[in-house]
Amino acid sequence: MSDLRKSVGNRIRDIRKAKGLTQQQLAEQSNLDDAYIGAVERGERNFSIDTLEKIVNALEIQSMELFPVKHSLSAVTIARQKAKDEFAAMIDNLSKERIEAILRINEELCRALK
Repeated sequence: MSDLRKSVGNRIRDIRKAKGLTQQQLAEQSNLDDAYIGAVERGERNFSIDTLEKIVNALEIQSMELFPVKHSLSAVTIARQKAKDEFAAMIDNLSKERIEAILRINEELCRALK
């Protein structure tokens, strides 16, 4: 099994979960079978670029978000990526003003934690 394929599948799963989607919902939004989505997430399927594009579009992300910088990530890097995924999913449907307000709050929190 390809390490890259498994890594991309894991990222798809992490982003899907951060967005609160089931495999069935992702399958419906990408016009793919839910069993196929499961196999992609487990790194069992050698998927095409066209299939990857369907998944990326359904998740409403940039394709580069699926590809790891390094194959062996530290626990801190993994936690950081999970936080980014959840934050991105949380602000997906907010207005520009609300996103800016959340960023100001986040900046204050970061200053307080230093």
